[in-house]
Amino acid sequence: MKKILLLFLLFPVLDSYAQKWEKNYESVDNCICGLSKVKKNGKIGYVNKDGDVIIKVIYDEGLTFNEGYTAVRLDMKWMYFDSTGRAVTEAIYEDAYSFSGGLAPVAQNNQYGFINSTGQLVIPFQFSNARGFTEGLAPAANAKGFWGFINTKGEWVIKPAYDFTGNFEEGEARVIKDNKVMYIDHQGKVLRQ
Repeated sequence: MKKILLLFLLFPVLDSYAQKWEKNYESVDNCICGLSKVKKNGKIGYVNKDGDVIIKVIYDEGLTFNEGYTAVRLDMKWMYFDSTGRAVTEAIYEDAYSFSGGLAPVAQNNQYGFINSTGQLVIPFQFSNARGFTEGLAPAANAKGFWGFINTKGEWVIKPAYDFTGNFEEGEARVIKDNKVMYIDHQGKVLRQ
């Protein structure tokens, strides 16, 4: 009983200590990869669990950390940081998504490609749109706006024939073609409608 009482007495003290620096910000997200996304005066940055600023609170928009990296927007361009606060890329992208499967979709000149965690372009800018990898495949759209799925080499595994594609989860992805919703497998076979 004494242990429980001690925990109840100690909890508010620990809680107030952990929360002191959070009061300096308009919002504080959950700590991911050792950092929390914070907002102050309409700007985004990232702090560690002690409230120390790791990525300056100067950005217009920022993503949640995923696979140890985040993207932030300054004015109209996106760039990436790792969880130590080191810039991985310059602010050169028109659009940017989180890393998944070791790659992140980025856009330049209205075309999407994929970079790796060192910032190197590994799938050229050739898609009109793209999203992140799940289960080894990423939704991507061709020049006509039709969606399909590519592998990590940028090759079409499921040809672009859909008006919409979701990401793969547990071996299936939701797709829409001619206003019909279907679920397909990794080879593009319809599992159900």
